[in-house]
Amino acid sequence: MFFDRFSSFFSNDIAIDLGTANTLVYRKGIGIVIDEPSVVAISTYNKKIIAIGTDAKEMLGKNPDGVKIIKPLKDGVIADFQVTELMLRNLILRAQKKRLLIKPRVLVCVPSGITEVEKRAVRDSALHAGAREVHLVSEPIAAALGADLPIHRPQGNLVMDIGGGTTEIAIISLSQIVVHISIRVGGDKMDEAIVSYLRKRNNIFVGIQTAEKIKKEIGSAYPLEKELKMEVRGRDIITGYPITVEVTSEEIREALAETVTSMIDAVKRLFEKTAPELAADIAERGVILTGGGAQLKGLDKKIQDTVDLPVHVMPDSLLCVLKGCGMILDNLEDYKEVLIRKIED
Repeated sequence: MFFDRFSSFFSNDIAIDLGTANTLVYRKGIGIVIDEPSVVAISTYNKKIIAIGTDAKEMLGKNPDGVKIIKPLKDGVIADFQVTELMLRNLILRAQKKRLLIKPRVLVCVPSGITEVEKRAVRDSALHAGAREVHLVSEPIAAALGADLPIHRPQGNLVMDIGGGTTEIAIISLSQIVVHISIRVGGDKMDEAIVSYLRKRNNIFVGIQTAEKIKKEIGSAYPLEKELKMEVRGRDIITGYPITVEVTSEEIREALAETVTSMIDAVKRLFEKTAPELAADIAERGVILTGGGAQLKGLDKKIQDTVDLPVHVMPDSLLCVLKGCGMILDNLEDYKEVLIRKIED
């Protein structure tokens, strides 16, 4: 007991939203201290880290043979254990300002559909990276808290958190997930769909970073009041030379249609498993959209038109999960019931 109080006084506990696209770190009592892409650049000669985050992402598609660019998380879970551990160690040290008097407690946010094996991989990575103890929380729970939903009450709250690798859809009541669906479709699949579409329809090959830029600037899920267009540079598939083509928001909406439809179909499947009383609550309160994918233009209108429910995009939707993690970390005892149970070895 004394050691726990002593440790909490001297250590800087942190919460990590370990995402496929971005990783955010919250330090207790301070707030968000790191917001970086989940990308690592490693030397192929000595296996040492060259860059992490933004610096590493800028190398994507431009790296020589001696530099390997790795995205260690895929579909919301760890794909490369060693690189994830290196990345976590770097993040923990940076969040602590490299002063580790006592190892921190670390709270990590994970997809609701994560397996026991994947839970152990996250826990072990954080422990090996320098954590004193590791707690896990489901993304929908953290997102709901970050969106200021009254999850402790006996009423249904539907959260749809769209990340880079997964879309988490859950109905939460009495601080627990009652029903949920986790699909491995998110912002990354949208980027890949844009690359594939432009390759087939426009005979132009673009990189993932360019596709992401297109998505953010002119991507949409619903017809816009004023349709947009932009010039896109890439490689001509036929000649192999660099070319520039004009792409419209209508084309990109067509490219994204299948991905958007799969997300909406998941909402429909969720309601098939939902009790009538909870469904009645959702009909009144609607769907809460969080995550980076929620920022896709017109996505709320598309979902609302299809499922006939009010849909609300949260302000700072990208930060909702980490905000919720921060609330849990600042009051760990009060939020014990929302944590994922201890993982058995």
